[in-house]
Amino acid sequence: MKATYIDYKDTNSFSKTLLAYLAGEDNLASFYGNKPDMAGFAAQIRLKESFAHRKVLVESLRSSYSGLLEDAIEVEQNIKQLAEKNTYTVTTGHQLNIFTGPLYFIFKIATAIRLAKDLKEKFPGNNFVPVYWMATEDHDFEEINNTRVYGKKIVWDVPKISGTGRMDTSSMGEVVRQYCGMLGLSENSTRLTAIVEEAYLKGRNLADATRVLVHELFKSYGLVIVDADRRVLKKLYAPIIEDDILHEKSFAAISKTSALLEEEGYTAQVYARPCNFFYLTDEFRERIEKNADGNYEVLHQGVVFTPEELKLEIDQYPERFSPNVVMRPLYQEVILPNLAYIGGGAEIVYWLQLKANFDQYNIPFPILIPRNSALITEDNIVGKIYRLDLTFKSVFKSTVALQNEYVRRHTTHRLHLKDEWMELNAIFGKIKLRTHKIDPSLGPSTEAVKARLKKAINSLEKKLLKADKRNHQDAVLQIERIKEKLFPGGGLQERTENFAVLYVKYGDDLIEDLVKHFDPLAFKFTILY
Repeated sequence: MKATYIDYKDTNSFSKTLLAYLAGEDNLASFYGNKPDMAGFAAQIRLKESFAHRKVLVESLRSSYSGLLEDAIEVEQNIKQLAEKNTYTVTTGHQLNIFTGPLYFIFKIATAIRLAKDLKEKFPGNNFVPVYWMATEDHDFEEINNTRVYGKKIVWDVPKISGTGRMDTSSMGEVVRQYCGMLGLSENSTRLTAIVEEAYLKGRNLADATRVLVHELFKSYGLVIVDADRRVLKKLYAPIIEDDILHEKSFAAISKTSALLEEEGYTAQVYARPCNFFYLTDEFRERIEKNADGNYEVLHQGVVFTPEELKLEIDQYPERFSPNVVMRPLYQEVILPNLAYIGGGAEIVYWLQLKANFDQYNIPFPILIPRNSALITEDNIVGKIYRLDLTFKSVFKSTVALQNEYVRRHTTHRLHLKDEWMELNAIFGKIKLRTHKIDPSLGPSTEAVKARLKKAINSLEKKLLKADKRNHQDAVLQIERIKEKLFPGGGLQERTENFAVLYVKYGDDLIEDLVKHFDPLAFKFTILY
């Protein structure tokens, strides 16, 4: 593929807060740590030099990768290197969307892989491991139980239980059949079908199935996949679990930061609670709340702990305590020698709310890297864009705006009535002067007549433009089709389509090209064709 790049602000698709972060606005500086550049990474490496949990991390990873490392030399090497004090991670995370969900799932991981590669070139004395953190404890099943292939929605419609990672995939036979049936017949579709069937049709839970799928796609790049829903890892986090629930320190710190962020004119994405943990079993994941008696209740389950009983429960069964959205990032940084977190626009914004909480627990705050966003198209579409005098930047405008601009550029008629309005405006000046001489109170009436006429002139201009569009019907229709192709449903391609559509066409070259052309620290929107 070939690549070109445009500024994120020119896509009109990203939040004010994200754009301010990318621009390095001074009023955001206190909400994050080191800057997202190579100097920032040099400083971040020094912050993480004292990471103390390498042995536990490596042992946990080896256990979770049982049976998957025989033909994954790069992954095995990266897990082994994590035991060494000069090895660090760059992490991205996402929910367990079936079949990976929207295309940006793949973009996140490709960004992490490329960033690890770039860091190795800059700091050859260190090792850098790309990590995909599976959100196995998340319970928003409706967000992950579907995907779209060629515009068709495929849904795994079963009752949700507990954290989604613990759900049994035995009932996925029909959705796997639907998904694979959309892939057609080719070498690439056959390979993808085999990967999907191996992942979802062998009686695994959703966490293990997702690991198999993602591992098969990215193992040659050394991607390490973390499922933090494990007792040995939660044990490392237990002191903070207890502190958050019993002393509400996270609630105070995050609430204060969120208020400060909003004072600067930015919108908070998430809100802390007095208790930011769920109680997790194979059957349910429910919030813990302090009741009027000073005890701690697992909502809707009839389970209540006194403070002393809760301390004992955390000590003996830390795996039963699942962090919510504001505490998961801290958990990540406790158990990984991590330098950076790669997330979508909304994720970057809510991480900005969390730094004070990291500071009070003396945990280094990671460098925040927006994942690479991209649009992938074909040479024939690019050719049509150029033939219509459009640009990669201009195609992000609305369909109507592009059509109107095209007609105005190519019409043989004068469609605007600017000159005529200037003449009329001069006439109204004379009328207003005459009415003022007769009766000064008639001035507003004159202005009202002028305003109605201006409105009528504007309406007539629109009718002229609409009429002339019929003289350029072929081009107008082509613009509409290009927009539908590039922006399915009117939104960014990466937010709707599954990667299968592109994988069937490009095979493993798809991921290779993403890694090749993504530039994580350039902060540009990538267009590939």
